Amino acid sequence: MLLICSTMLRAFTPTGVAPAFFGPNALPIIDLSDGRTYEQLRVELAADGYFGYDGSRTADLFARVQVPLFTRWVNLSVWMPVYEWYSQSDGTGSGAGDVYLSTDVQVLHNAWFKGENAKYIPQMTIRLGVKTASGEQLARKRHFDDPGYFFDLSMGQSVPLKAVELRFSGSVGFLCWQTAEARQNDAVMYGLQAQLRHEYFSLQTTWSGYVGWERYGDAPMSLKVRAAGQVKGFEPYVQYQWGIKDYPFHQLRVGLVYNITILKPNNRS
Repeated sequence: MLLICSTMLRAFTPTGVAPAFFGPNALPIIDLSDGRTYEQLRVELAADGYFGYDGSRTADLFARVQVPLFTRWVNLSVWMPVYEWYSQSDGTGSGAGDVYLSTDVQVLHNAWFKGENAKYIPQMTIRLGVKTASGEQLARKRHFDDPGYFFDLSMGQSVPLKAVELRFSGSVGFLCWQTAEARQNDAVMYGLQAQLRHEYFSLQTTWSGYVGWERYGDAPMSLKVRAAGQVKGFEPYVQYQWGIKDYPFHQLRVGLVYNITILKPNNRS
């Protein structure tokens, strides 16, 4: 009986393998989809600066590639913080980050329907992804050094206005990562997003996060604001993220996206 009670107590004791107690790249809030896949190859490079509420500092190089797989309706996405440099209470250091991979599938789109009411049909995507355990510096709580996976459903609808597009989208999903001794944390992902897009610029605001079952530092929530320009396939942008809960960091990101048309015309529709 004592052994059973001890095992049960251990099973429900929080492990502390949670974003509130690790570096900003350990398990960040995953960027939302707006309910659409991309018909172009998107290559993104960015530089991040994270400022911890405890005085810690982190800088990193971020990279992402989103590839349409023979059709605009299925994308392969790969991203990671390539390398980070940090300063925290126990000293300074550096290391590589985790690799994320996802398959994004369009499951509903108004382009598939005919008629005057087709424009009122929202767009919807399903995303299936994994996180590797390639991140370094576990002993200094920079990365979990554990694998994970996630999936989510995103839905969006655009409201065409004069010269601009106003788009609202939302997402809900599931995130799981290994914590310790074959245990895992299961979390519900969520998010809401609003975009204003013009021919030459766009503004985007995102409120998102996830809630784990341990309820100990594993419910990060943040607000992101992003401003981008659009010039001949290039999208320079600036993004600011404010950690509201269980993500004790402010993030400033400066990046550039390059869009390349690789699909044949008959695969773009």
